[in-house]
Amino acid sequence: MTEKYSAFLPKPRPLFPGWFARLLIAGPLLLVVLIRGLHGLENPPRPLNDSGLVNLLTLVFTGIAIITLLVWFCFRSGYSVPIRRGALGGVMALGLLFFACFRITDASGGMVFSVEPRWLPTADQRDAALPKPEPAIATGIDLQTTTPNDFPEFLGPGRRNLLPGPKLARDWSTPPKLLWKRSIGAGWSAFATVNGHAVTMEQRGPEEWVTCYEIATGKPAWGHAIQARHDNQTVLGGVGPRSTPTIAGGRVYAMGATGILRCLNGATGELLWQDDLLKRYGLTQAEDNAKIAWGRSGSPLVVDGMVIVPAGGKVPKSLVAFDAESGDLRWEAGTDQIGYSSPTLVTLAGTRQIASVNEKTASGHDVATGRVLWTHPWPGNSSGSANSSQPVPVGADQLLLSKGYSLGSELLSFAPAGSGTPAAPQSVWATHRVLQTKFTNVTLIGDYAYALSEGILECVEVASGKRQWKAGRYGHGQVLGVGELILVQAETGDVALVEANPKKFVELGQFPALDGKTWNNLCLVGNKLLVRNAEEAACYELGMER
Repeated sequence: MTEKYSAFLPKPRPLFPGWFARLLIAGPLLLVVLIRGLHGLENPPRPLNDSGLVNLLTLVFTGIAIITLLVWFCFRSGYSVPIRRGALGGVMALGLLFFACFRITDASGGMVFSVEPRWLPTADQRDAALPKPEPAIATGIDLQTTTPNDFPEFLGPGRRNLLPGPKLARDWSTPPKLLWKRSIGAGWSAFATVNGHAVTMEQRGPEEWVTCYEIATGKPAWGHAIQARHDNQTVLGGVGPRSTPTIAGGRVYAMGATGILRCLNGATGELLWQDDLLKRYGLTQAEDNAKIAWGRSGSPLVVDGMVIVPAGGKVPKSLVAFDAESGDLRWEAGTDQIGYSSPTLVTLAGTRQIASVNEKTASGHDVATGRVLWTHPWPGNSSGSANSSQPVPVGADQLLLSKGYSLGSELLSFAPAGSGTPAAPQSVWATHRVLQTKFTNVTLIGDYAYALSEGILECVEVASGKRQWKAGRYGHGQVLGVGELILVQAETGDVALVEANPKKFVELGQFPALDGKTWNNLCLVGNKLLVRNAEEAACYELGMER
């Protein structure tokens, strides 16, 4: 009788996944192995040369495999109901417990997420609790008198990310000496220095600060605050200002992440004038965030009595210039939406101009009028594959472009202006394989470019675009050339000293300068190294060559 009706009885459920479930589990895992294997090649294919994309794909495909296995086990397997319900309940309970106890705080440049216990104060709470610098009362804060060791703007003098000296000691067996370390407000701004004082930008709760510190002691000299806060894409990009102030003529010019440009008295921090670019171009903060998701990052360029910054807007202007003394509008120019690079003064084929890397183009502009002299396609998206890296002049008539997000780099060549307007640049070479700089910049030493390419230090022959070597996994940090050496700020906060040696990678030393994710640029004043991130700042004394 049992055999007669056995065909109508429900079949027992399997204890192991069937072929379809196995495919949904094993397939994504095999894709992860393939993706990471291709990414590990010396020259990965596009877009798998982007470590952030590879890590995201790894997370997604691994998640698909785990969820498929869980769904099969709980709803389709032959295990007893109590076991299946217990497994489902246990996984849900663990998930709820995890998110009840921990929060995701941020992500690295390679899209690796960090967590911290919920019972600890948040970064915002720590920032809001910082003491507020008072306007300076004592005399002696002189940002008008310059010195040979000044580092007065983003990436140093001329924005070249290269200092001719000093001659730093190559032996770091005794680590650099810590002079001071202090808590600081959030943001990715770096230090600019003149005459013994360093200026930066910080987020402290709802206020965006421009702050001045004594280099020798780290003591606050003055501070100026406005009600402004960039907090769009906080997990991925963090909160707070991104740009670095510029010190010129005893004044401090600072561009906030929400579009407020300030001019301050360098002696006291007193506001002299300001301009709100969002009001000027009729934008709400939400509209600006939609166009420039990661916050305004262009550091002010002061040249010929003007202060020049990326503009943006609904009908975008690439650059806008204000009178440095009065704040009056001088000119607007360009039609491409802005990116995250800063305008740079260069001379190409005899023509003095401002080079700008925008959302989708690179362009050159007449200094006096802003007139567009040339444009060159440079694909990007200011809410995704952002253009952040600075253009680097090479010799008398070339310009090097670089970026991350699998695009790479390109060398442009310029001919002398014939009828007053330079001809469109010609591409010497372009490749996605080298100088994938993402958040960082190139330092050009001799005939070679050195940069963190997808988080790994790389040396490239500029004339050919040929890689000389690639080594040293420092993450998405920063570099600064000093003579024939390179200071490398690792994303983890460590600082390394590396030879500018085109033949091989030679690391001379490394020490833990800061704790936590560090995207801020380095600042060197003589042999005093200033470093900071979104939590702390420090000053180290580097040894000198005897």
